Amino acid sequence: MIKHIVFFTLKPEGEGRPAHENALEMKARLEALNGRIDGLLMLEVGIDFSRTDASADVALYSEFTDRASLDAYQAHPEHVAIARWVAGLRESRTIVDYEV
Repeated sequence: MIKHIVFFTLKPEGEGRPAHENALEMKARLEALNGRIDGLLMLEVGIDFSRTDASADVALYSEFTDRASLDAYQAHPEHVAIARWVAGLRESRTIVDYEV
């Protein structure tokens, strides 16, 4: 199994909306991918409430059957569309992929 974790720090505003509203939209769009991509076992998105200097705004946690499934997710048109949208909203992202 592969675990894919991404932390996003969002711009204070994007597309005319504050970061928190964009975080809620990210959560809805990303979690809608559940059940739509082969090999994606689960995907959840959390929005940070602690708001410390060390915090990211959004965390994505997902599990895949294998590396090929993660690769397919990365190339899937629905994921690509969301990733392009998110790219315009984020200041930074950090990714960790590991096998268990």
